[in-house]
Amino acid sequence: MNQMKTSIRLILVVAVFLLLCVSAFADKGKYSTAPKNNKGKKWRIGYYEGGPYQNYPMVLKSIINGLVELKWIKPLTVPKFQDPDDSRIMWEWLASQAQSRYIVFVKDAYWSSNWDDSLLAEAKKNVISRLKNDRDIDLMIAMGTKAGQDLANKEHSVPTLVCSSTDPLGAGIVKSVGDSGYNHVHARLDPTLHQRQIQLFHNIIGFKTLGVAYENTVAGRSYAAIEDIEKVAKERKFKVLRCYTKDDIPDLKEAESSVVKCYEALADKADAIFVTIQRGVNPGNMKKLLRPIIKNKVPTFSQGGSSEVKHGVLFSIAQSEFKYVGKFHAETMVKVFNGARPRDITQVFEDPSKIAINLETAVKISYDPPIDILVAADEMYIETND
Repeated sequence: MNQMKTSIRLILVVAVFLLLCVSAFADKGKYSTAPKNNKGKKWRIGYYEGGPYQNYPMVLKSIINGLVELKWIKPLTVPKFQDPDDSRIMWEWLASQAQSRYIVFVKDAYWSSNWDDSLLAEAKKNVISRLKNDRDIDLMIAMGTKAGQDLANKEHSVPTLVCSSTDPLGAGIVKSVGDSGYNHVHARLDPTLHQRQIQLFHNIIGFKTLGVAYENTVAGRSYAAIEDIEKVAKERKFKVLRCYTKDDIPDLKEAESSVVKCYEALADKADAIFVTIQRGVNPGNMKKLLRPIIKNKVPTFSQGGSSEVKHGVLFSIAQSEFKYVGKFHAETMVKVFNGARPRDITQVFEDPSKIAINLETAVKISYDPPIDILVAADEMYIETND
């Protein structure tokens, strides 16, 4: 118990230290967030993603809530849509329903290719053509790693905010933690997030083998933060067991099936499993993919956050529905509208480090969480959302 208490305290101390270090990457100037129109007109915003993913609409919604808080948009309630992963529905709703004197979500400035390689190249071409030639978009939201990679270049100069990218630095979207490398590009970075996740998980469980399922591509390894996992594994001297899935493909069912097969294989071998970000890991597939893991009483930690803890993953970092991330992106956006270059705005932002735990899953795998864990938990789920 004393060892566990020391471990939890150490993680919290390190988190505070890292937050203090973030001040070294402050904005390169003082920029207003006050509402301001574009010389009598509204600022026009566009949206680009590689394809649907469960986090994208949630991050977009959190940005909207941030804009409301900053008084750039009148208060509104974003409804629950039939397909929660489809950001197009939300975008079209925002284009018609969001009321603002300052900004507008341009209905026909939305691009998504369903992760279809044959469509992605054409979408990138169309987006950049519009940005260069029509010049009717004042800012782009690039949602996800693929969109960020497509727009972080010299082919256009429209301010671009890269959101919901697991590792913008590792994916080559930005030059460094302190500099995006392009005047018009900004990407939110949390350089030590995934290392902290693995360290915390290891402190709690003390596993000797960690199972990880991911697509074995440059993008897939970036999404899953494999370099961070390997770094902690080397430091802590545990073994990483790998299984390769399919992710960036149009067929969602095939992506889901590949994850289920991997977790069936890993559940027999690993002491613990790190549930990585990919399309096959989603609320609709969570019960099926967790079944062999829970049967084998294997502890899990979600890379994606507490939304997956609600659906049966044992642990993650609590995220407060991306509230803090959304406000950070919203503040960045309005600073740009007030004259800041995206490159001059700090990219570093860390969520408050709080634990989420699913107590129903803990019972199912016969894990009795120490009191220190329960005290440190910001979110506890007694029942799993199926």
